[in-house]
Order: sequence, then structure tokens, then C-alpha cells
Amino acid sequence: MADGPELSPGARVTPRGAQVLDGGPGPDGAVRDEVDDLVAAWHAQRPDLDVEPMQVLSRVSRLARHLDLARRASFASRGLETWEFDVLSALRWQGPPYQMTPGALIRATLVTSGTMTNRIDRLAEAGLVRRKPDPRDRRGVLVTLTDQGRATADDALADLLRRERVLLASLGPDDQRTLAGLLRTLLAPFDALPPE
Repeated sequence: MADGPELSPGARVTPRGAQVLDGGPGPDGAVRDEVDDLVAAWHAQRPDLDVEPMQVLSRVSRLARHLDLARRASFASRGLETWEFDVLSALRWQGPPYQMTPGALIRATLVTSGTMTNRIDRLAEAGLVRRKPDPRDRRGVLVTLTDQGRATADDALADLLRRERVLLASLGPDDQRTLAGLLRTLLAPFDALPPE
């Protein structure tokens, strides 16, 4: 048998030679995940680099993928695309009469004018929104949620929140509030930047 470093109990060696633990708690009792393996592998290969940002941002990235999958599944179960929910929910959270100008919808959903026109057309064809003249602007229109659109948005939101609670099930309410506060601190400077 070749000589090499002694493995810690429950550890394995990655194809690149980094020693990592196979899931479960680490030596300090903390839960380990695939990001721990990734960070350990990069640290072994590039000890000259500080790979600590990966501890946070790789997890944020992986959680974003899980959330995206949950969103897609939730909306698909109601025959919606993600972009359809984004437009419907932007109208829904306005409260009665559930309407916005196309320009306000563009700002709320961060898409181009041409893209929004296409989306409004498709939602109107599906009976989820309707256009009506803007009484404050002779040339303007308002996009209004129909009763069917409101019911669709409400059903999709309820299902999405159920799936999101599953994603957060390992955290208690206090931990969720703490995490939300930390993420808010991290995200706020980016939200303050003007859209590209």
C-alpha cells in the first residue's frame, strides 16, 4: 500500500488529492456539505489563494439553483412560466385595482420594452391581463390583472411559499430572521446601483 497522509475518520480523498469528509458532521460537530468539499479541494490545489469567499457565495449560488427549481416546479404545476408569474405578481402586489403602466412593469421586472410588450400580449391572449386606456395619459395604457390572473397569481404564490418553507426547514424562525438580515446587508448595495 502506498504511503500517504492518514485519513480522518469518515474522510475520503477527492480525485485531485484533497481530503474531505463524507457529509454528516465534521470534527467540530458542524454539518458539512458539498461546498466544504469544493473549498477544501481548491485550498489543496491553490493554497496561495484565499478561497473563503466561496464559503458564502458558492452556497448562495447553490441555494439559488434550488430555489429556481422550486419556482419552476411550482409555476409549471399551474401552467405558468417564471416570467408570467413575475408580471402577474408585480400587478397583484399593487393591490386593487391591480394595474400598472407598461413602464412601471418594465422597472419592476427588469426587462426591455420590447420584451414587456411581448409578455403583455401573451398574458392578454391567455386572459390573465387586459389593457385599458390610462385616464391620466391619452396615449398611455394600463395593464390590469383579470380575475383569472389574480386567482392564478394567488394559487402560484401559495404553492411557491409552501416549497420555500421546505427549503428553509432546517432553520428555526430566529435563524431565518438572522440569515435574512445578513443577506439584506450583503444585497442592499447592489440593489442601490442603477439598472444596467
